[in-house]
Amino acid sequence: MKKNILSLAALVLFVGAGQSAEVKVSSPDGKAVVSLADDGGLTYSVSFDGREVVSPSRFGIVADGMDLGADVKLGKTSSHKIRESYALFGGHAQANNNCRETTVSVRSAAGENYELDVRAYNDGVALRTRMAAKPGRKINGEATEWKVPGNPLAWYQTDIVNYEGIFQSSRLDDLRAGEKIPLPITFTLPGGGYALVTEANLVNYSDLGVQVAPDHSLRSFFHANQTGWTTGDAVVQPWRVTLLARDLNALVNSDLIRNLCPAAPKELAKAKWIQPGRSSWQWWSSGDPIYSEQHQWVDWTKQLGFEYYLVDDGWKRWKADGKDAWACLREVCAYAKTNDVKIWAWVHCNEVSTLATRTNYLDRLVALGVVGVKIDFQPEANVRWVNWYDETLRDAAARKLMVDFHGANKPIGRERTWPNEMSRESIRGHEYHILRYHRTLPPSHDTILPFTRYVIGAGDYTPTVFNPKELRGFTWARELAQAVVFTSPYLCYADHPQYYLTNSAVDVLKAIPATWDETIVLPGSEIGKCAAFARRSGKQWFIGVLNGGEATTLDLPLDFLGRGKFQMIQLGDAPDCGDAWQREEKVVTRKDSVKLSVRPSGGCVIKLSPSK
Repeated sequence: MKKNILSLAALVLFVGAGQSAEVKVSSPDGKAVVSLADDGGLTYSVSFDGREVVSPSRFGIVADGMDLGADVKLGKTSSHKIRESYALFGGHAQANNNCRETTVSVRSAAGENYELDVRAYNDGVALRTRMAAKPGRKINGEATEWKVPGNPLAWYQTDIVNYEGIFQSSRLDDLRAGEKIPLPITFTLPGGGYALVTEANLVNYSDLGVQVAPDHSLRSFFHANQTGWTTGDAVVQPWRVTLLARDLNALVNSDLIRNLCPAAPKELAKAKWIQPGRSSWQWWSSGDPIYSEQHQWVDWTKQLGFEYYLVDDGWKRWKADGKDAWACLREVCAYAKTNDVKIWAWVHCNEVSTLATRTNYLDRLVALGVVGVKIDFQPEANVRWVNWYDETLRDAAARKLMVDFHGANKPIGRERTWPNEMSRESIRGHEYHILRYHRTLPPSHDTILPFTRYVIGAGDYTPTVFNPKELRGFTWARELAQAVVFTSPYLCYADHPQYYLTNSAVDVLKAIPATWDETIVLPGSEIGKCAAFARRSGKQWFIGVLNGGEATTLDLPLDFLGRGKFQMIQLGDAPDCGDAWQREEKVVTRKDSVKLSVRPSGGCVIKLSPSK
């Protein structure tokens, strides 16, 4: 619920007889501070708990061939507080948006006047420029950079087009000058803690990447609009974000990226047709869908208790008994409805790339009974395609359709504005770990994802494979833990339902929800080595452990449990076999702990239910 917005005074310091100025904006708890200065160009710096975490760094837009931050004067400021809360789908059920925002009037040497918005949260800072409309304005680039002090360890991936690279780690000084890196990037902080840099509220602007400079600062560039673009609209720069966290729990639970986006319209914020859920899916295990097998797939989905079944690429080639593909899909939707299963359908982005083609195609799907669309193969996010995401979500919402973007740009928080966006790919998931493509993911990748990619939004990893031929060094316990650790309100499982239904752990798999009320990162978690999460849904808790390439032992306290006794089902790695369980069941309380020995590339899942 939104609370009153309070007026505040910004702290403005004038240095050198009024020749230069500095503006400081502090978080509500005073621990995160962003400082602006106009001496020698517009710069910003960030401190956290009294430590400098971003050294003075250039900020600004290059427009019409001029760096509008090169020679500026900071002017009047106005400030206010934002305090609100809102519901969301993901690792917890409610987000709190609490910050101080200051707007600074800026005048460039070229005579351009614009506004600079600065927000300071307890868990990070964000800045953006706003410029009035000007016919034929050319946005050439940005001078914005991040200068990170020291030589921190960084976690990142390098696929700047599809966001589907393998996450890796490097010391900042070891990055090659000129290397282009997509966002987000997570860093260690001097003295402990973490920072993550990215952007938020990307609209009517080009997707941002960074390039490593010779001094190892990270400088902004537009990979999809390398020569810039022309616009006559007002320019609202996406937020340039530095997320700050003292520990992994704070990093994982941050809502900063979504907080920087506008609230959803009331009719969407409380829309009952937007329903998270679990889905079966034939493409990973079986290839293109075969029309004659669709009733069986619906039956399997019902047996699993899943809410959805995704009909993937290939359905447009269906023909049967004089029926075209659309008539065949209508029949599948009708059969699914009689079994309380709802249908999602795959769509190539070319089929919905313009307003006319999109509204026609979506109308046809709605008429068949489809409730969600998986839209695939988007081009890299230039200005036109950035706007396409919002336009598509708008048109889908008008038809009460949920959306999963595949082959997509990174999350930028707009699922707060459009809650019918249930997930995005923009992740290297199980589509790359598949025998027929001869691809295998390194074990460290999964243990980096929760602290990098998943911090900025849901990811459609398509988790959990039980087919023994597809494990290739991983274990059942690790595969099941993916469904707990990797958040996606549209939780689409990869493997064939028969491998789930015939598995002795099917009772636990069926109980794992698509969204959570609370998340706790457990002791023993370390980026790239181990991710151990406790997540609550209602009164039930699940623990998911993903291990890296080395064996580890964990001692997990259960002090997060409520009062009373809990029935525990523990599914761990079998000592010498990946396609087997070490299953244990007993009663525990919050005073107990769980000691685990986890294999390399292994894992564990624990289900904790109040004892009757």
